Amino acid sequence: MLPPGNMSEFWLISIPGDKVNQQAMEKMTSITSKSGLSVNNRFIIPDLKVGTLDALVGLSDDLGKLDLFAESIIKKIAQYIGEVMEDSKDKVHENLLANGVDIVTYLTRFEWDMAKYPVKQPLKTISESLAKQMSQIDGDLKTRAVAYNSIKGNLQSLERKTVGNLMTRTLADIVKKEDFVLDSEYLITLLVVVPKNSYAAWQKTYESLSDMVVPRSTKMVAEDAEGGLFTVTLFRKVIEEFKAKARLNKFIVREFAFDEKELKLEKEELTRLAADKKQQYGPLLRWLKVNFSESFIAWIHVKALRVFVESVLRYGLPVNFQAMLLQPNKKSTKRLRDVLNTLFKHLDEVASSSMQDTSMDIPGLQMGPQEYYSYVSYKINLEFLDN
Repeated sequence: MLPPGNMSEFWLISIPGDKVNQQAMEKMTSITSKSGLSVNNRFIIPDLKVGTLDALVGLSDDLGKLDLFAESIIKKIAQYIGEVMEDSKDKVHENLLANGVDIVTYLTRFEWDMAKYPVKQPLKTISESLAKQMSQIDGDLKTRAVAYNSIKGNLQSLERKTVGNLMTRTLADIVKKEDFVLDSEYLITLLVVVPKNSYAAWQKTYESLSDMVVPRSTKMVAEDAEGGLFTVTLFRKVIEEFKAKARLNKFIVREFAFDEKELKLEKEELTRLAADKKQQYGPLLRWLKVNFSESFIAWIHVKALRVFVESVLRYGLPVNFQAMLLQPNKKSTKRLRDVLNTLFKHLDEVASSSMQDTSMDIPGLQMGPQEYYSYVSYKINLEFLDN
């Protein structure tokens, strides 16, 4: 059960596994549960191959970078699912699953994937395998996004032409061949946009806007909320004169030349792009869902590796620590942190005394305030979608 005012942030902590610290952990669990400060779950990390201290120090840095990289990819995939599901954005969270369950359930019931990340392998090998997996997903995402966005962008561009008023929208789905006088050496049919309140004035004056307008040659071929689109036939040599006089009467001649082949191609392109987008939608969404799951699972394994490595570096050998996953109550994060700092300050008295505000500036490092506690602690934020 989630705490009241639950949030998408979790804290993954570890302490030494000796009897004294076990008792401190039990006390922490009791206090936080009774006070509603957090919901706590054990986080089981298997016995991994430790290697040398030097290797662990280097690996700690690599895992920190991989952690950020993996989180950025998960966020990109989640947000792209939202873009792809443009008409069903309220259902995006239903597609953010890991191993077939929601991500909170996967995290709180985490089990190391022995088949994919064998524990007999060196830590560096597991880390490199995770990094390679994330890089592959990132590359595939970019390729697929470029292909889909190209189709989507071209389709939107064409669709925009089918909306708007009669002055700007495409006429491919409006005009017909029989609306025009075609292939005449002397005559031409123009299209004129006439405001609704000027229909009568148009009918009364169009023939007199030039002395070479064909009588009774106008008809309305389309109408929208603002006005109508009328045809009118006249002699080619008076086009400019007609346009000028029409403009004085607030009748606007649209620049348009009827080309049956061009109009057909425009219609076909719209149909083709719509079909291509529909055809790609299903496979793309499936790929995104599968790889969100794969990325999330990999990311939590990276977190587990970070806890393992940091715990060995902090607490020494033989490996003996206990990890716990806390989901803080949103309204009580400071109080929860105070409880943890009080219970576990003995693990690093110097750090505890200098960490009263839970942050410090490290001289010579341009890294800003660093969160550091007497116990191992990493945040896991599950909010991947922009609000």
